[in-house]
Amino acid sequence: MTERALKALIEGVVQGVGFRAFVAREAAARGLRGYVRNLRDGRVEAAFAGPAGAVEEMSGLCARGPAAARVAACQIVEMDTHEAASLPPFEIGRSG
Repeated sequence: MTERALKALIEGVVQGVGFRAFVAREAAARGLRGYVRNLRDGRVEAAFAGPAGAVEEMSGLCARGPAAARVAACQIVEMDTHEAASLPPFEIGRSG
């Protein structure tokens, strides 16, 4: 099984609309490690590590978001293996 790790920065109406809970629920259902958190500038940051197919699904879900969200942009970057190895079981992190 090929493992992959990505980080997403999501912009738009993504805070106060259940975005973090949506991401956490979907990531946990796929058995991924990582986190999702609000950023002070109004964006949401999420990191995922696990089976490549499940991580790819999450990048698509972040670009769409839950029904109440309005995603304007979703930037996806690959994480390095060292950073990915330190990701916890999926959690909603503290705002950063």
